[in-house]
Amino acid sequence: MGVSFPNDTGATTGSVASPGFEGFEKRLDIEFHPAPVFSDPEGQGLRAIPRVELDNMLRAAECTIVAHMSNAELDSYVLSESSLFIYPQRMVIKTCGTTQLLCAIPLLLEATARLALKVSRVKYTRGTFIFPHVQPYPHGSFTEEVRYLEEYFGNLGDGGKAFVMGSKGIFPNWHIYTAADHGVEADPVYTLEMCMTKLDRQAAGIFFKASGLETGPEMTKAANIDKMLPESRICDFTFDPCGYSMNGIEGGAHSTIHVTPEPNQSYASFEAMGYNPWQVDLPSLVERVVASFKPAVFAMSVHVTDGNRALHTSGSWGESYCPRGYVCDGSSRQELPCGSIVVFHTFKEANGFGDSGTPLALIRGGHVSRGTKKVVIKNIKGLRA
Repeated sequence: MGVSFPNDTGATTGSVASPGFEGFEKRLDIEFHPAPVFSDPEGQGLRAIPRVELDNMLRAAECTIVAHMSNAELDSYVLSESSLFIYPQRMVIKTCGTTQLLCAIPLLLEATARLALKVSRVKYTRGTFIFPHVQPYPHGSFTEEVRYLEEYFGNLGDGGKAFVMGSKGIFPNWHIYTAADHGVEADPVYTLEMCMTKLDRQAAGIFFKASGLETGPEMTKAANIDKMLPESRICDFTFDPCGYSMNGIEGGAHSTIHVTPEPNQSYASFEAMGYNPWQVDLPSLVERVVASFKPAVFAMSVHVTDGNRALHTSGSWGESYCPRGYVCDGSSRQELPCGSIVVFHTFKEANGFGDSGTPLALIRGGHVSRGTKKVVIKNIKGLRA
């Protein structure tokens, strides 16, 4: 009874000290139907949630707001443990370390119920934890996370679906839980997520204050982060004695970067969501990101909310791509509820290796799935690990 799948060895211990900082983020992306006009005449939606309620939600997830910026389309918050983005009908929360991200869900749903907002789609993703044994409830294992998510979203549409993507024995795997009703009608939204480990020492050294770079803007410029998406507005933040976070916003699109530069556990993540695939070239963007951090190993996920509508509008985001100097050693593709599609690839430095594979395409020629394990969900509502 419950959920069973390979590649998940995490267990909740609560008292075990972490041997290092967990860089791999937990990411929750929730979309809502617009509220009735009489309930929200100005169309503020989620942006109407008071700051005190946001603080309470984040406290439940064990993080706080450290910086904030907004434009006409969204509100962006840099957190003590990653990022929060709030659109009128969408919220993206990303946290790292031993945060309890999913514990924010009950408070979020209480707030949205008062605003007459109903969930239309939810997607939870994360990579394989480096230190799974120190993750607290409900993140002790993917089994536990799926059970928790099902309590709140299992009745949405045809119910929740969960998958573990990636190749057996290759770190990391990509964990996805998703649920959606059948009323989602919007233009396709593309999301790129990159998880990079074993960063080049010189590249990682930029994010230590001992390097002489004290401020966020100094680190942003030194790492060429301001050139990745040059038209975006950046809000950056540095930590003591090392570490860096950045949010970028550009119209209705956002990006975010988080860096843990310590030797032996160096990690950087990059995310971009909402960009027009004809205006932002995916290969060029990935090359710029990789050039800034020079990881020995990295994983990349590309997701689109509506694969059918994206068929003729995906540009380079729908095609297969492998960055220069790397080989693809794992690739999988999965169709998700309501027509969304995700591809997940792992890459390593070429170093003379000739045994490279071809990453599966998101849209074009990508109708074969491999390397994905479906998580079995049955009779789990109300259960706790």
